[in-house]
Amino acid sequence: MGLLVVKFGGSSVATIEKIKSIADKVAAMQAEGNQVVVVVSAMGDTTDELIGLAGATGDQAWHREMDMLLATGEQQSAALLAMTLNNRGTPAVSLTGWQAGIHSDDTHSKARIVSIANGRILQELKQGNVVVIAGFQGLSPQGDITTLGRGGSDTTAVALAASLSADRCIIFTDVDGVYTADPRIVPDAHKMSMVSYEEMLEMASLGAVVMQPRAVECAMHSQVEVEVRHSFKNDAGTLITEVDKMEKQRVVSGVAHDTNVARIAIFDVPDRPGVASLLFNKLAQQGINVDMVIQSAMRENRNDIAFTIEKADLNKAIPVVEEVVRELGASGLSYDADVAKVSIVGAGMQSHPGVAAKMFEALAEEGINIHMISTSEIRISCLIDEDLINKAVRALHAKYDLGNGNGGCC
Repeated sequence: MGLLVVKFGGSSVATIEKIKSIADKVAAMQAEGNQVVVVVSAMGDTTDELIGLAGATGDQAWHREMDMLLATGEQQSAALLAMTLNNRGTPAVSLTGWQAGIHSDDTHSKARIVSIANGRILQELKQGNVVVIAGFQGLSPQGDITTLGRGGSDTTAVALAASLSADRCIIFTDVDGVYTADPRIVPDAHKMSMVSYEEMLEMASLGAVVMQPRAVECAMHSQVEVEVRHSFKNDAGTLITEVDKMEKQRVVSGVAHDTNVARIAIFDVPDRPGVASLLFNKLAQQGINVDMVIQSAMRENRNDIAFTIEKADLNKAIPVVEEVVRELGASGLSYDADVAKVSIVGAGMQSHPGVAAKMFEALAEEGINIHMISTSEIRISCLIDEDLINKAVRALHAKYDLGNGNGGCC
């Protein structure tokens, strides 16, 4: 008995038949005595189809109008699920993001939730309704519709769970939990029963597509426990929680990979204060996120700087970097989109020496060259050739014996 916030992704509501199945699951939750808030994504490929329609209007990207357009996908899903529930005898009401009191900043297409006025939701719950909310959207201070970026419905669900002090937030999706690696690459990947906020945040940021990184960050900040479960199975999923609530602390929890990576290098950069600031500020002004950064040893008061960005941002980044090369008097630049990032993640690795050496050994045994390395307390990432990424993931998964759920003790 309690208040549940549950989220269903686009594949879960892709057809009317699937929506009917979801309605049965939601009705059963309420019949057990729970108050239920449901967050839905757009049906199937609706968002991509809407983006295609917008593209047909011309080359200019009108971000405000795009948000107006894309928000209709989630509204469609919410209304259809509410209709289905009502037709099956379970009272339900659908709300847009702004009707649900979700307020965001004014960054169109990548807005962040700043507050939730949940009075309307609580009123509908008190009246016995299942409240179905369109995810992925909010209202800016100027009164404009905003969207939260790809995967934003996850963030909507977690933020609502925090605002409502829900007993549990459940993310229903097309996978049945968080695995030690992508099961499509590693057939013996092991489903984890629990994973810490920190580990999940790293894995989500490193390419694991189970949850949006911002949603995990929100859950960690608000201490909202999140369970990832399959939409159409009754098996237990993976609980994302505090590390000290986990049964044991694994050295390595999983292997993540990301192929949406490009590398840029600038050669013979003057070694003086402010160079890195100039380069990365100009990239930031264009909305380009920088990930891995390496600066080579100085030679004759000059060095090289290499860094990675999202592959999708490469064409936007090249003119910016060319301008910086001219401004600094560097000798030139190079870029490469045929790279990928493979990472190991584990809350226990900071207290176990030898984890990095074991990773490098595994890659060397497969003849995989490492271009760049970056680390945090619970993550080690290597940039490698993209065509070797599957081999690398399998090698690391085997090296740390993750198929048996052992957690890769050194």
